[in-house]
Amino acid sequence: MSILQRLSRFPQNLYYAKNVIKRYPKRNESILSASQQSSMLRTVFKASLVGISIGFPVGIAITTGYSWYKDMEASKTYHLQGKEEKIKILKEKPPIPVSREIIFPVDTTELKLTLYQYQTCPFCCKVRVFLDYYGISYEIVEVDPVLRKEISWSSYKKVPILLAQVDSGYQPLNDSSMIISLLASYLKERSQKINDLIEYYPSIAMHDENGRLKYEIMNKYFLMYQDNLPANKIMDKIMEERKWRKWVDDEFVHTLSPNVYRTLDEAYKTFNWFSKVGKWEEYFPTWERLIMINVGATAMWLISKRLKKRHHLKQDVRQSLYDEINKWLNAINKHGGTFMGGEKPNLSDLAVYGVLKSIEGCSAFKDALDNTNLSTWYNAMTKEVETHSGSKYLMTK
Repeated sequence: MSILQRLSRFPQNLYYAKNVIKRYPKRNESILSASQQSSMLRTVFKASLVGISIGFPVGIAITTGYSWYKDMEASKTYHLQGKEEKIKILKEKPPIPVSREIIFPVDTTELKLTLYQYQTCPFCCKVRVFLDYYGISYEIVEVDPVLRKEISWSSYKKVPILLAQVDSGYQPLNDSSMIISLLASYLKERSQKINDLIEYYPSIAMHDENGRLKYEIMNKYFLMYQDNLPANKIMDKIMEERKWRKWVDDEFVHTLSPNVYRTLDEAYKTFNWFSKVGKWEEYFPTWERLIMINVGATAMWLISKRLKKRHHLKQDVRQSLYDEINKWLNAINKHGGTFMGGEKPNLSDLAVYGVLKSIEGCSAFKDALDNTNLSTWYNAMTKEVETHSGSKYLMTK
């Protein structure tokens, strides 16, 4: 117990002692004398001081011990700090059945891609929106969000994972923003090879503020232009695009979970919608689907409370969602175009649309449409993505 807690209880102890003395009946029971009352108060005072004297060093010892433990745990991996983790090429494709294929006749890229995903994961939706907008064909492997056995072959245990066929095998690509930056770089200059481009996005080991080791992908918001650097005016737009893409990952996406899992009932409705849109009945046995819904909904409802606190959302989390949407819409209005990219979407438009697409069937999304001016931009984006509007920019190359 901390010293402040001990001190704060000291006046309460005195008040309690005085009132106990006052309530003693005067007849047929023993009566405390003034000296006894004084002795009792001195006992309480001494006990409080003893509690403080013991609690203070114990509190320091616990805090110091925990800090020492964290430092010791971190020291085990200090030798990895700054080291690069290479994403190795697979010689063969993992023997996991493909859930479905998305084929676009307009595809001219000759890319062979397999996306390991949860259908309603906002980061997976970002990648799918990018591929759909440019009309790039791909296979989908639906991953069980609880058991994740479909990605047991990978040391990276998050989704999306995009597997790209290359000359020497299959190159795994991790992290949605890196995947999009790498593919966008390839589309701008197709003489570059996927397994060469990945060298520009190294995964580097570093320790976070809690001493935990994690791997951070460098340059994941950067496109690789090689020798074709854009002019200054265009560079300003690229930096603006990069800023908003980072905002999506660092801020906007964190308003989603506390909203779609706001109550236990809302969490169950969300997971049942996930099951429907993700075709879980088709891809998973009944027992597995029920685990995914029941365990997933309960877990995410509990986790959403922590996320709300961690990301400093308002008491009414809907207001935090509306605030971020309005921040985005106000920035578009300031530029004066239909999209952040002007008359056509840029990568930040695709990113925002992608994460919102992940909650399209939830009550939080309907509330956002009713309480903001989101619908105009969102409907325009839907048209661009569903007509694979970006493909016409590729066919001219």
